[in-house]
Amino acid sequence: MKRALRLAVLGLLAAVSAPASAQAPLDAVRARPAAGEVVYFLLPDRFENGDPANDRGGLKGDRLQTGYDPAAKGFYHGGDLKGLIQRLDYIKGLGATAVWVGPVFRNKPVQGAPGQESAGYQGYWITDFTRVDPHFGTNADFKALVDAAHARGLKVYMDIIANHTADVIQYREKDASGGFPYRSRADYPYSRRAGLAGPAINPDFAGDGDSSPANFAKLVDPSFAYTPFVPAGEAHVKVPDWLNDPAFYHNRGNSTFTGESSRFGDFVGLDDLFTEHPRVRDGMIEIYRKWITDFGIDGYRIDTARHVDPGFWQAFVPAMLETAHARGIPNFAIFGEVAHEGPDSGYIAQYTRRDAYPAVLDFAFQGAVLAALAQGRGTSVLTELFDGDVLYEGGEAAALALPTFLGNHDMGRFSTLVRKQQPDIAQADLAARVSLAHVMLMTLRGSPVIYSGDEQGFVGDGNDQDAREDMFASQVASYNDNELLGTSNPAGAAHFDAAHPFYRMIARLSALRVAHPALTRGGQIVRADAQAPGLFSVSRFDPDSGAEYLIAFNTSDAPIHSASVVGTTAETLETLFGTCPARVTAPGSVMLDLPAFGSAVCRLLPSSPGNQTVK
Repeated sequence: MKRALRLAVLGLLAAVSAPASAQAPLDAVRARPAAGEVVYFLLPDRFENGDPANDRGGLKGDRLQTGYDPAAKGFYHGGDLKGLIQRLDYIKGLGATAVWVGPVFRNKPVQGAPGQESAGYQGYWITDFTRVDPHFGTNADFKALVDAAHARGLKVYMDIIANHTADVIQYREKDASGGFPYRSRADYPYSRRAGLAGPAINPDFAGDGDSSPANFAKLVDPSFAYTPFVPAGEAHVKVPDWLNDPAFYHNRGNSTFTGESSRFGDFVGLDDLFTEHPRVRDGMIEIYRKWITDFGIDGYRIDTARHVDPGFWQAFVPAMLETAHARGIPNFAIFGEVAHEGPDSGYIAQYTRRDAYPAVLDFAFQGAVLAALAQGRGTSVLTELFDGDVLYEGGEAAALALPTFLGNHDMGRFSTLVRKQQPDIAQADLAARVSLAHVMLMTLRGSPVIYSGDEQGFVGDGNDQDAREDMFASQVASYNDNELLGTSNPAGAAHFDAAHPFYRMIARLSALRVAHPALTRGGQIVRADAQAPGLFSVSRFDPDSGAEYLIAFNTSDAPIHSASVVGTTAETLETLFGTCPARVTAPGSVMLDLPAFGSAVCRLLPSSPGNQTVK
């Protein structure tokens, strides 16, 4: 009943989200990334330093002017695009087919109140959307990266932002604590200056629900909630120049990340773009069209997607796909970050229906795997996850290409999240759970995303800055004292070991994915689950021959001897990973023996020629 209601709601959202005139062209260009990618995600500043000359970004002074302090986790460390180019073979050797590069645009070097400053090393405080940040190199360096990646058969995905810019705009008013709390549209309507009791402004403006140029031409005074202003000396700091006009921002104070403020509020002080405004929509489309046409990139990962109005994406996504098509780029990938905790896919799925996203980062997958391997949930939590695949636009077929992941630079690494759930966990136990999670990531439906450092056994101290360790030799004490999985962590050492057990395991599974299309493009059905930790198994099917593959996992800390359903024509099993039994126990059933946190990938062979029938 709950799922049926959720489907009905999503269907209504899809039906009413766009005017009929806009829906036909939207459907005509709607496309999804191809299933089967293995994506490697990295922050350029934390990956490799190929050119120490640009460590300070061409700026003079101390770290508060240059943003550079390699011993502080919240400042630039020196990684750059030339360094990334030098390590492309390392990424290729892991089996990756695409590189997702954290934002490379020019950032405000340092932000924050006195004593709370940090730098824009992560790339999300953009001032110039047209140029690479000089800490990372130049636009020519970025083109060299794309060309070098393509020469190795690697795609390049850019991490982009349309929700906000760097924190430049300030407000005249402050509350008693000196802050800028969110001011709602009800208490501070567009028709009054600074609240309901204020003088009338913006006559005849119909509100943000009408994104026509004629309507927004009537919004002439942006001081409806706060009185925004640009500080002296920063009048033209943003590029393109139209971004410097406060009229193109919501100016309602800081988001609480709930309710209305989630869409209209400033993201931790960052200037929140008025994405309902036609000038903002046209301007952002123009910016990101040019990166496609000039550099030939292969996709966009879009930051803070859920904080932008659906109408913006309904215009933006088709424009990007059309541009990529005209540039001759097949299967241009677009996937949005819809941050959401837990294994329920209903929340993130709505963005593929209402907002026209071809795909979203699969936060539900991350939540389900964490629940199964760290929170003591039964393996049925994974079944419930995959049952939700019908909610995505395009259903189960579209879910095959969803970017799946275990942890990231914001929430923290999977290893860290497991340790948070079980603070006293032994290192060997932690390594076993993290290893099994990566087998799940690489063999279950979806396009796996590997966060740089996970293949080297990184275990961070937390989220955000604590999850952004250097791959090259680090000078950060809190990074160098981490106890890694599968290796030691000598201070001052680089972490590009192709012999690391996690690196070798991921590379082996990547090769299996290439050799067996069932693991990339094959449909998936659940074969066994339980209300307690233990056996979880699925069958995946070769998209051409129909041949069946059984993939099994033991999520418990003890060996199991359990039966799984298989297709009735299967007779023998071939081991591809782990250990598989030689034969089925009976037609339609196979008995599996798996060690604690063990797994197996088996190809099922019928007793006589013919395709396996999905049953």
